[in-house]
Amino acid sequence: MDLFLQRIFDGLTNGTVYASVALALVIIYKSTGLLNFAQGEMATFATYIALILTSPISPALPGTGLASWLPRTPWPIWLAIPGAMLAAMMLGATLERAIIRPLQERNSSAIAVVSVTLGLFLFINSLTVDLWFPVVRAFPNPFPAELDDYFEFGRARLRFEDLGIWFTVLAVLGVLFVMLRYTKAGLAFRVISSDREHAQLMGIHPGRTLMLGWALAAAIGALAGSLVANNVLLESNMMIRLLIFSFAAATLGGLDSPGGAIVGGLSIGLIQTMSAGYIPFINSDLSMITALIVIFIVLLIRPAGLFGTRRVERV
Repeated sequence: MDLFLQRIFDGLTNGTVYASVALALVIIYKSTGLLNFAQGEMATFATYIALILTSPISPALPGTGLASWLPRTPWPIWLAIPGAMLAAMMLGATLERAIIRPLQERNSSAIAVVSVTLGLFLFINSLTVDLWFPVVRAFPNPFPAELDDYFEFGRARLRFEDLGIWFTVLAVLGVLFVMLRYTKAGLAFRVISSDREHAQLMGIHPGRTLMLGWALAAAIGALAGSLVANNVLLESNMMIRLLIFSFAAATLGGLDSPGGAIVGGLSIGLIQTMSAGYIPFINSDLSMITALIVIFIVLLIRPAGLFGTRRVERV
């Protein structure tokens, strides 16, 4: 029973991170109808920025000299992460304005735009390797992580670090919910997500609103990268595995459902952890197969996901 409870804790921690990245994918899909395959690489790039902001000047970590021009650097990790999220927002907004929007204004096909995000994936990954080299780096933990920093339930341990991840992601999701629900920008985003043509007739500028969507998605991805970098260690391919599980979570919950992204992320986290713990031939390295199986089953049985909007076609 203690082992089962421990796996529940681990699965919820993994699922919380998957949910945050899945939410970033859903925000972009809901507004544009497209999947951003560069989401993970954007998050990795932003996580390196967070590391730079926490580090003194060092030739081993390019960028620290430039960061020294900022006041009071190096920053503590709790300040560096919001700084990296702000930088990620600027990156996301710039990519939307300079690359994605011109394609959509020319009515390029969805396949063409998705292909561009794959190109961005390769470009940002190569840029990350060129700037910071294919070196595995330690990342500071934003939460208490000493050996005795945990609550004990029987012999199962709920670490302060896990609680910190849960509450941080939930707080960000709460802020995002309030913004989308009760602000003018959030209302504009929801209207454009539902019907862009009618939104334009109502005087809502889609360009600025979609730029906001990309910026928010990039910021959430940066947060997720900063939360997991301490455990998986920071390197150029850090987010690839996590992105696959997050795609599965978004597919399970529904690609146009923010709430579904949360449910899907937690579900995938539990499925991954339990399958690796209780199915003999699936270890931690093979646990990715569970995400692929979930994607296949959901697309086969319910393509819109558990909470996604079903398309109604008139014949």
